[in-house]
Amino acid sequence: MLSLSRSTCGNLTCNVVRKRWLSSLPLSKNLELITKDKIRSNVTNFKLSTPLDKPLVILLSWLLAKQKHMHKFADYYTGHGFDVLNVNTAPWQMLWPTKGTQVIANEVATFLDRNSSYAPLIVHGFSVGGYQWGEVLVRLSQEPQRFRHVVDRIIGQVWDSVADISEIPYGFPMALFPKHKVLQNAMRQYILYHLRTFDKVATCHYVRASQLFHGNMVKAPALCFLSKTDLVGAETSNLRLKENWESLGLKVYWQCWDTSPHVGHYQRHREEYLEKLETFLYEINAIPWENKLQVKL
Repeated sequence: MLSLSRSTCGNLTCNVVRKRWLSSLPLSKNLELITKDKIRSNVTNFKLSTPLDKPLVILLSWLLAKQKHMHKFADYYTGHGFDVLNVNTAPWQMLWPTKGTQVIANEVATFLDRNSSYAPLIVHGFSVGGYQWGEVLVRLSQEPQRFRHVVDRIIGQVWDSVADISEIPYGFPMALFPKHKVLQNAMRQYILYHLRTFDKVATCHYVRASQLFHGNMVKAPALCFLSKTDLVGAETSNLRLKENWESLGLKVYWQCWDTSPHVGHYQRHREEYLEKLETFLYEINAIPWENKLQVKL
């Protein structure tokens, strides 16, 4: 299990993730940079004072994901030589995109733009992390010349239990109240009301982000983890996504289990999950063959 302690990194106060002694540098309320090296860099407006010539994983969490769970994946990737940009999204930020998810999207785009020495890039998202990435794609599309180098540096995408806009009324309540059916139903009714009532400040942005996600400007290969029993990251919506991407020329790797819970595929199928992930990373030349299967979560 991972734990946190405090240490001083240059002029900054950093967290130390105890397992491989990873350094964690908060960049904003929603972004943190995780590396296995001691961070000696300052950051101003999302630009590191000392460029780091390393590969980077953009890790997009599910709603209310515990830090220890995301840091397990960060530990895995840093063990393969990556740094990790950990991105978390709060429920209220998802409800009000212009004040929430779009602000986060701009922070992600700005960090990737101003730290171009981070290359190559891999995106690994869970559940509504797919929507958050859709908002990042919206931001990248607004200044295509400025952000062209960001898109070009992305060599792979991993999507775990990715949820479409149509699953918001189901996934959002389950994330907030995983064990309370009555509260889930009440929240589901509110979400449906929210979608109907706040079209201009919420729903239209969900639709636009979904369009950009499905019409992916990133042409890097993608690996999808899902299950037949997941009602949030549903097989039907993932199949539509797969078909859209393949029609655009993307190579899509596919792992669909018969049974496993939403964002619980790793816990239920640990060895197979790691084997599929590491094979994918090897095939896109993100890790050398000799590193394959040497690092475990």
